[in-house]
Amino acid sequence: MTDRVHAAATHDRRSTGLADLAVLGVAVVWGASYPVSKGALAYAPVLVLIFYRFFATACIMSMLARRELASAARADLVRAAVLGVILAVIFIAEIAGLAQTSATNAALIISLSTLFTPFLDYALARRVPPPIVIVGAVIACAGVGCLVGGLTAWSPGDGLILLAAMLRAVMVVATKRLMAGRALSSVALTATQAVIVSAVALAMLWSTQGLGALVVAAGPSFWASVAFLSLFCTIAAFYVQNAAVRRTSPTRVGFLMGTEPLFGFALAHLLLAEPVTASTLVGAALIVAGTFLGMAGERRELMQQDARAG
Repeated sequence: MTDRVHAAATHDRRSTGLADLAVLGVAVVWGASYPVSKGALAYAPVLVLIFYRFFATACIMSMLARRELASAARADLVRAAVLGVILAVIFIAEIAGLAQTSATNAALIISLSTLFTPFLDYALARRVPPPIVIVGAVIACAGVGCLVGGLTAWSPGDGLILLAAMLRAVMVVATKRLMAGRALSSVALTATQAVIVSAVALAMLWSTQGLGALVVAAGPSFWASVAFLSLFCTIAAFYVQNAAVRRTSPTRVGFLMGTEPLFGFALAHLLLAEPVTASTLVGAALIVAGTFLGMAGERRELMQQDARAG
């Protein structure tokens, strides 16, 4: 019996470790999405870019999950649709904000979801986060402040990115709570979300600009950007996040995703020649330290809970 328990615990740790690595991969890809999206916005407005990105995703993922979607429980599809609406609002706020601010600012401000996620997760459970989790979140937040020069000159675009960061925290926690114990796979969940986002974007585009706005006079670089955003930043990334959040906690996912601004800043520097200063390096170090301090605190909290349960 002891060997079985040990084997199960080892399997759980390995599964959690793989989920953590997968979420870090998502952070890298999403970091790249900011300079790529910024370039694509030079050819198409916000809603058009969102529509094409998620329409391509919806087509591919719906084909992969067509049998499951046809037989899925209505309650599961309704829950997935609710998550799709949240995701639509996130991307409308995020891409609209990116159109009005720099790729670097967008990548950095969005990481404040690292601060929002654990507090929302624990608040819904009517518990106070462990002090070390609070300290880790504050350190990571301070790192973002250093990277953007203290967050003293916010533009409307920065405010929209902040709204998207808040909604990202809601998305992580809602996915964990709404889909826990549900039979719908991560493929079907991602497909449903993509359908909802593309439908919302199309409806808003139709009512504000007309469907003629879908005609984009752009070269291969725009469509290559759409392909990258669809295949890597949406299909692969959201599938991984939806799968990972079911195997680990929203707080762990939130902290791991907090490394996204580091990759976003580095890639913005490489692709857009953004400058690197001493304050940006200090900020990067604080984000890494805060992220892993918060993870360590949350892991210790879970181990203590397991010990009390045992």
